[in-house]
Parts: sequence; C-alpha cells; structure tokens
Amino acid sequence: MMLRALAFGLAGLLLPAVSVFGQSAQAPVSQCQAIAGKIPSARFASFEPSGPRPAPINAALKPTQDQEVSITFVGHSTYFIETPGGVGIATDYSGVYPPPRLPDVVTMNRAHSTHYTLTPDPTIAHVLHGWADVPGEKAEHRLTVGDVYIRNVVSDIRGWGGQVEENGNSIFIFEVAGLCIGHLGHLHFELTEDQYTQIGRLDVLMVPVDGGLTMGPESMSRVVQRLRSSLILPMHRWGPPLSSFLAMFDGKFSIAYATQPVIRVSLRSLPRKPTIMVPQGL
Repeated sequence: MMLRALAFGLAGLLLPAVSVFGQSAQAPVSQCQAIAGKIPSARFASFEPSGPRPAPINAALKPTQDQEVSITFVGHSTYFIETPGGVGIATDYSGVYPPPRLPDVVTMNRAHSTHYTLTPDPTIAHVLHGWADVPGEKAEHRLTVGDVYIRNVVSDIRGWGGQVEENGNSIFIFEVAGLCIGHLGHLHFELTEDQYTQIGRLDVLMVPVDGGLTMGPESMSRVVQRLRSSLILPMHRWGPPLSSFLAMFDGKFSIAYATQPVIRVSLRSLPRKPTIMVPQGL
C-alpha cells in the first residue's frame, strides 16, 4: 500500500495534457511503472535520463482516491471496464459476448477465435490488436482515451502445432483513476523479469483460470503471486472447477464472491490483503 500511495502521489504531481477520445501526441508517463524495480533497488522508470522527456499522464479528470472504476464480467475473457469519465473498454473482444453498451475501446488476442474478431462494429473508435499486423514486429499500444492511458506488454504464445509464436499475445494495462488494471490475455508462458518490469504495478489483475489451455494452475498461481495485485478477477474458466485454482493459494489470498454484477473499485477501496473476487456469471 505504501508503494501504491507513493506512485499515486507522483502521478498527481504531473500536469494533465489534453486528449479526449484520442491519442495524445506524446507517450504519457506510466504511473504503474513509477516504481518498477524491487526494493531496495527501485528505479523510477519514467525519469530515464536519455531521450526526450515524455508527456505527463493524460487525464480528462484529475484522479482522486475515491474515483470508482466499474468492472463487469461479460463472458469468457471479456470484461467491460467503464472509467469515471465514461470511457467503455471491452477486453479480449470477439463480439460473441456483447458488453452492456458499445465500447469505445476493444482489445483483442488471437490465440483462439473467441478472443478476437476481424469484423468489429466500425463505429468502435479504438480497436487494439494484441498481435502485430506486420509479421516479425511487435504490437505496441501507447494511447490515451479520455481519462484512461492504455498500453501493452507482449508475450509469446503456442501455435496450433505446438510451435512458439513470438509476441503473439498482449497483456493490456489500463491506467485510470490512480489504478493500474491488467488483463493477462491468453498467457501461455510464465513472465520473464523484463516483462515483470515492463508491467510494473498492477492493482487489479484479470487472470485466466482454465487449468491448462493457457498455463497450468501452478504456473499461473506463481504469476499471480509474483504480481501480488490487491484484487484478482478470474476469467477464461474451462475444464477443472474454479475451486482447483482457488486452492492453489492456500490462505495466502482472501477469497470473495461478488454480490452484484458490477464490481466497483477505487484506489481507496482496494483490499489490504490480496483478494481473489469471483465475479457473477463466471
């Protein structure tokens, strides 16, 4: 909590730039990477001496610890995130699981057809592929839409023939209202030290719990424990019962069940002990 408060304070000192439902001219500073290393060797990722200094985090609304982000489990790996400024985001969007309203932003991954569509509604303003549209390159997203900054960290996936497809998946990170919200996508391999550093702090983590289509429960539980987010939201349930995943944590995390379809979270309301919250509909 101390690190979160420090990172939030640093973000609050930054002057907002102007960008409403569009991409800012310069890449903003990531508040989630403000403290990217491990204590005592923490480093401030946004204060690198080389290269041009990036623009500050762009927010239409100045974040406060009481601003709430609404999160609804829609189906499979699709969560619908609504920001305090009214920006709607659908994760791993395929169109099969429609969110409550047309999203402003959709993110996609292509490990399976249930995680993307090549024919989204043309009125969706921002369609973010988790894979590179040009072979051999990496997908890279750094944009501000209203009061949310969206970025990605790529990871490899297994192809249908068992081969490794480099950079075929993206972990999307949404920075809004002082919170760092991460969606692991269709994660097939445990993260490297470099990937953990790129991700930085995650307060809310959306994690697949299929038991093996992505990673086995032991590997996935190691990723979850390493990230040590305050709020963990399961998704992509398939195969073994959810209780098999929950049992991996053996009292290390609290277990809760959402009492409403919409989960509302703010920086102030984050649980003190890491908590796995099972959303309605999973």
